[in-house]
Amino acid sequence: MTTINALDPGASPLDYYGYELRRLRETAHLTQRQLGDILNYTGSLVGQIETARKIPTPEFSVRADAALGSDGLLTRLVQLVLRSQLPAWFQQVAELEARAIEICTFQANMIHGLLQTSGYARATLGALDRTDLDDRTTVRLARQRIFEKEEPPVFWLVISEAALYQEIGGGDAMRGQLTHLLSFEEDPWINVQVLPFSAGAHAGLTGSFNLYRFASDPTIVYTEGYGSGHPTANPDTVKDCSLRYDHLRAAALSLKDSAELIRRAMEDRYGEQLA
Repeated sequence: MTTINALDPGASPLDYYGYELRRLRETAHLTQRQLGDILNYTGSLVGQIETARKIPTPEFSVRADAALGSDGLLTRLVQLVLRSQLPAWFQQVAELEARAIEICTFQANMIHGLLQTSGYARATLGALDRTDLDDRTTVRLARQRIFEKEEPPVFWLVISEAALYQEIGGGDAMRGQLTHLLSFEEDPWINVQVLPFSAGAHAGLTGSFNLYRFASDPTIVYTEGYGSGHPTANPDTVKDCSLRYDHLRAAALSLKDSAELIRRAMEDRYGEQLA
C-alpha cells in the first residue's frame, strides 16, 4: 500500500500532485486536518490526495492554491492529473478535443460526454462497473473545461431524438440533462440539433462519429468501439464523414425547433417524475 513517505513524484502526474500538495501544506505549517478545515474538505480527503489514493478535482485545486499561496500551481497540475486518468485509448481523444477549433459530433444513442451532467455521466459510467465511480465521473466532466478557454472550440451536436427518451440515471437525472442542453440555446459556441424520428433513413445509420477540425492540422474523424478508439486523417474517410455530417445537419431540426422538441420531451416524459 502506498505511504506518504514512499510517494515518488516522478511515478505519475497524480503522485506529483500529491507530493506538491504535501510540500505546500508543510511549508505553510498546516496539518492535513487544518488544511481540510480551511478548504471545507475533510483532513482524510487531503491525506488521500497527498498519497495518490484520491483524484483531486479542479475545485479542490483552486481552493488549495488560494489557501497555500501557490500561484495556481495545483490548478495547472490538476489538468495533467485528470488527463492521465482517462483510459489509455481515450487520452488521444482528449488531446484532440483540447486542440480543436471546431468539434462536430453525431450521437445516435446518448448525449456526448462534453455536454453531460454529473448525474448522467455517473449513470453511463456505472452501467457495468461502479468501481471508483466518483473519480471517473470527475475525470469525464473535466474534459468540459475546454469551453472555459479564452477561445473555446465551436461545438456542434446532432443527436438522435431517441437519446432524449433513453432514460439514463432516472427521471431526475434526465430532466437535469435535458435542462442542461437547453442552457446552450443562446450560446453561439455550443449548438444542439435534434434529428427527429420523422427523418427516417439518414446518413448516420452506420453509427456515431466525431469530426475534429484544427487551425492548421488536417481534420480528424473519430469513431469508437468497445474499449477502443479509431482516429483517422485519411482524406477519403474525412470527405465521406464530412458529407454525412452536412446531410445530418440538414435533416435535423433547426436550433430553435430542436430546443422546443427537447422541452416537450422533458415535460412529457420526465415532468411527472419530479415534485
